[in-house]
Amino acid sequence: MFTKKILPIAALTGLAMVPQAQAADQTQDNRWYVAPFATFINSGGDRHARDGWGGGVGVGKIIDQHFNVELKGFYQGFGGDNGPWDLAGGSADVQYYLFRDKFSPYVVAGLGGMNTCASANCGIGFIGEAGVGATYEVNDNLLIRSDVRYRYNNNFNAQVQPGTDEFHDMTVNLGVVIPFGDKPKYAAKSDTRMAPPPIVAASKPDCSTLDSDADGVNDCLDKCPGTIKGATVDPKGCAVRLILKGQHFKYDSAELSLNAKELLDGVAKDLIAFPQKNEIQVQGHASSEGSDSYNMKLSQRRAHSVVEYLKLKGVSNKLSAKGYGETQPIADNATEAGKSENRRVELIWIE
Repeated sequence: MFTKKILPIAALTGLAMVPQAQAADQTQDNRWYVAPFATFINSGGDRHARDGWGGGVGVGKIIDQHFNVELKGFYQGFGGDNGPWDLAGGSADVQYYLFRDKFSPYVVAGLGGMNTCASANCGIGFIGEAGVGATYEVNDNLLIRSDVRYRYNNNFNAQVQPGTDEFHDMTVNLGVVIPFGDKPKYAAKSDTRMAPPPIVAASKPDCSTLDSDADGVNDCLDKCPGTIKGATVDPKGCAVRLILKGQHFKYDSAELSLNAKELLDGVAKDLIAFPQKNEIQVQGHASSEGSDSYNMKLSQRRAHSVVEYLKLKGVSNKLSAKGYGETQPIADNATEAGKSENRRVELIWIE
């Protein structure tokens, strides 16, 4: 029974070892937190016991973009053939987050000790846990958290249950995480490049003859000066679309290349210097190579990487990521040149 439950957990744990794209220059959230939780325990057949309930509390710290460490204590109780069971213990946990967002999945592993009593028979033993879970951020100081874990327990010849000292249980935990203090905000690095000298005109020129940002709309009509180079604009000179082409990601990965980061640094600089209040949707697109479902997931991950990088650079626009896979080609996928055109990321300004 427990083998069937362990296999999905082991598979998801393996997925967590796949390298994730890491954004640079992040203002890191490293707050302490407290995490009370309730527990449903599915006791293994070796206990000859029923399922039960319990709860506990953890105290932890956010280490970096991927890791939390946490100390927790718990109590669980349930009935059985040889009387009531009482489990009380604690563990040290390490949580690995695949990414940090409003919804953040993670894998967890923990080691600790537990005092087990079945009726009048008690013994102290070792526990090891592994599982998967996720958090959902309600606000900066409140997250909902749930995980499911496999637990191995060895009571070292205490004979709590005649015939065995090894037990295998499954626990389902539901609780909240309450971080202490304010959540750090993303901050852009100061740009140390020298700004170009201002243009000093001998006399004030006619604005209808000028197009300072070279967007095709003269300065008299341009309501959005400082348009990002290469962007498509509306009649008022405000950006509505920007297509990013070229080798922006490592092969078969959502990790941004150095070329992409340099390009996005310029985009972020312009958005900060000349902010538009519109929401921006970052769209990921792929060529026809690979399966439809794989390309859809890869394009979503790539769009998400661009959103996270722009946030880290201090862009204040509301940003969202959406993958379209190979559903919206702009060139013929029958040629290599066409496939290269279709592998792109677009920034779409939404009214």
